Amino acid sequence: MQTQDAFTHTEPGLLRILDELRSYEPIFHTHTFGLTTADCERRIASDYWEVGASGRRYSREFILQHFAGKPPIDAHTAGWKTSEHALRKLSLDTFLLTYTLDQGDRLTRRATIWRSTPQGWVILFHQGTIVSTGEDDAAPADS
Repeated sequence: MQTQDAFTHTEPGLLRILDELRSYEPIFHTHTFGLTTADCERRIASDYWEVGASGRRYSREFILQHFAGKPPIDAHTAGWKTSEHALRKLSLDTFLLTYTLDQGDRLTRRATIWRSTPQGWVILFHQGTIVSTGEDDAAPADS
């Protein structure tokens, strides 16, 4: 498997779930995920936390307080684009979704851990990492 394929490979049996979860990303910024505090409360696990692209950690409570005071940006309206989606099954009901988010002036790699529950999909963890200009995904050559 080539390097790029390793980052974007999804088992064929997971493609339906990948399509569904892609519609929720980027989290907090799509109508499918929901753009209200109530939507966030429903979609975020009680023990959720994240590492933002800045490296700062955010708790569930912080996220909910933030959205109560400031509506989120809608990704579609803002022109944000996601690409290179991949899904990996972690357990019977838990999945890791990875993708790249292009916000025009900022490119980040994203990872969200999703759990399927009787009430629907909830997020357990999320991380964003800024991609440096000209970054190469290949492993460095031995010196």
